[in-house]
Amino acid sequence: MLRLAAAGARAIVDMSYARHFLDFQGSAIPRTMQKLVVTQLSPNFQEAVTLRRDCPVPLPGDGDLLVRNRFVGINASDINYSAGRYDPSVKPPFDIGFEGIGEVVALGLSASAKYTVGQAVAYVTPGSFAEYTVVPASIAIPVPSVKPEYLTMLVSGTTAYISLKELGELSEGKKVLVTAAAGGTGQFAVQLSKIAKCHVIGTCSSEEKSAFLKSVGCDRPINYRTEPVETVLKQEYPEGVDVVYESVGGAMFDLAVDALAIKGRLIVIGFISGYQSPTGLSPVKAGALPAKLLKKSASLRGFFLNHYFSKYQAAMAHLLELHARGDLVCEVDLGHLAPSGRFIGLESVFQAVDYMYTGKNIGKLVVELPHPVSSKL
Repeated sequence: MLRLAAAGARAIVDMSYARHFLDFQGSAIPRTMQKLVVTQLSPNFQEAVTLRRDCPVPLPGDGDLLVRNRFVGINASDINYSAGRYDPSVKPPFDIGFEGIGEVVALGLSASAKYTVGQAVAYVTPGSFAEYTVVPASIAIPVPSVKPEYLTMLVSGTTAYISLKELGELSEGKKVLVTAAAGGTGQFAVQLSKIAKCHVIGTCSSEEKSAFLKSVGCDRPINYRTEPVETVLKQEYPEGVDVVYESVGGAMFDLAVDALAIKGRLIVIGFISGYQSPTGLSPVKAGALPAKLLKKSASLRGFFLNHYFSKYQAAMAHLLELHARGDLVCEVDLGHLAPSGRFIGLESVFQAVDYMYTGKNIGKLVVELPHPVSSKL
């Protein structure tokens, strides 16, 4: 239903649907916006990504929403994306950022059957590190309000939920080891395992994180800076652990393999310790792995969220329900304790990524994108 104005001017919609192309607060949607763009491939986020300030605000198609982003999520794999590791055929420049939450400020005619201007939505689609993002209505997730807590579920929460449900085979009394347990996705693995009535062990790197883990039900937090994880597991869990939710890689992966019980299951959802290296990997003792798995009838299972999108909507619905009932804590880290202070504005995405790799965040790292209301029409 779009109609072009004079040459060089912005495309406008037929006036009968013009309300779909106004900011819901009655302000004009600007012609240009800021966004982050990968301009060269590198796992060094600072080198790979450029903040561009005069990009045209995209127009939604018939089945699309234009979302004004209010909060965007930081993921360890942002640097895998900036390094071109997910799709080597894609060449720079390309947009970056996996997830966002904000308000619908414009939408196509077909999309207006289910959504309205001003509605709060969350989404997972590349290009969230921008002031405005076009989101297909078919993948948008309606949320009660624009709160960063809902953002934590989109990738971090669903990764834990789906992987543990599909691959973890959790049942009452099983022992579950969660590495990086106080991080964005670890916090969910801990709580979901407790909901399944498992005994949960969580590794972390500070007393503050250990206290947080206790607050969300972790039975045995292990601060690896003060206690050797291997020693604790051998002494306190001599029979081994039934499930490992592993996101660190390297030496922690090796330790987790050795800690598996008979018929134990190790789920690899990441290996953050290697992402900053040129290969994206951290060395593991793979030579003995077949023998170790065979000896215990154990299994090693990889999980990549993109392969499980058929389970995604149901997972999000259940997580939202758990949170609404007060049964799920969604811890958000907006950078209050970061050296540069709270993460506000797209330029602070760089600091937030750096902060993630210091390992100091508790919960999900989130950047706020404030939007001053422009002059009224």
